[in-house]
Amino acid sequence: MSHYSSQALRVVNALKTQFIADALAMPVHWFYDPLDIELAFPGGIQQFEAAPKFHPSSIMSLHSKRKGGRQSSDTSSSSATEVVGDIILKDKAQFWDTPNVHYHQGMPAGENTLNAHCARVLMRVLADTAESYNRQTFVQAYIDFMTTQPPAHPDTYAESYHRGFFAHFAQGRKADKCAMKTHDTASIGGLVTIAPLVFSERLKGVSESAIQITCREHLALTHPDDSLMLVCDRYVKLLCGLMEGPNEEGVKALLIDAGNGPSGLDIVGLVKRNLPDHQVVGQLFSRACYISDSWPIVLYLAYKYLNDPWHGLKVNTSLGGDNVHRGNVLGVLLGLQSDTVVTHCFDQLQSYNVISQEIDALISTATANKS
Repeated sequence: MSHYSSQALRVVNALKTQFIADALAMPVHWFYDPLDIELAFPGGIQQFEAAPKFHPSSIMSLHSKRKGGRQSSDTSSSSATEVVGDIILKDKAQFWDTPNVHYHQGMPAGENTLNAHCARVLMRVLADTAESYNRQTFVQAYIDFMTTQPPAHPDTYAESYHRGFFAHFAQGRKADKCAMKTHDTASIGGLVTIAPLVFSERLKGVSESAIQITCREHLALTHPDDSLMLVCDRYVKLLCGLMEGPNEEGVKALLIDAGNGPSGLDIVGLVKRNLPDHQVVGQLFSRACYISDSWPIVLYLAYKYLNDPWHGLKVNTSLGGDNVHRGNVLGVLLGLQSDTVVTHCFDQLQSYNVISQEIDALISTATANKS
């Protein structure tokens, strides 16, 4: 790694911190009451922990196993293919019907969730060829990864977008036309695979505007939503700016700019109000996955904890809700600034060796032509 440019090193730290943030929040993912987090882990989460057996706010048993969304909207006949069990998560369907089962049941400390594993699928695809991103190649790799037996990942839960995709896939739709739109398509989980794609294209010298188009095409495979696309454009711009290694004032200016827009987030004003984080997240903004709330939360935490990234990731974890997917994006932003989180605990991840090799491969492929 010593031969890497400073920009490539920032990318290494960003991707490693993404996986750290994901695993850190995993045991309390979708705990909606921070008091429940305190009960399960007195003093809060301070290190990687295994998923506890009991999940106080799990509604996995309400989610449809046949498509995206909830069971109540599931009008398909009882003979329909069960996406969960028949096509994906083939050994995990029984956990979906039991109340208070953890979304990531049985996962050990330092293990990554499904969407983070999907980011790794994309990293492997990108590392495999010097060509630019090809959405057909990715979607085929995604299908293979999700349907292989024995499972290629340890997770129990699949977000709505996975279930919707494979419901359409089971109906015989073309792979690039399988995305399903549901009430939660515009969610932060859609941004989890974006950073590796931005980094790979940018290191190849591709322009910011071209990367925005590529990322929209990538998102459309699984998350066909205009409001999410607009946030994705901002995320791409933010990542391209942070890759240049600006000073602290420059970083803050980029975060402020990323918050301007339809929602009109005034980060500086919000931080100046000095509210407790659990008031900002939980009262001003929802803890849920919806991008309208989770994107401002990520920017707020990135701005506030710029100089203490490990603490920032622990705060995000303690705020509950969709802390895992927020953490993936927050981890990327904080990791682009600093290697302190990586130095602290990357080697405690379950798959740190392989992840490290996958990151190296992605960067080597992306920078091969330029050198």
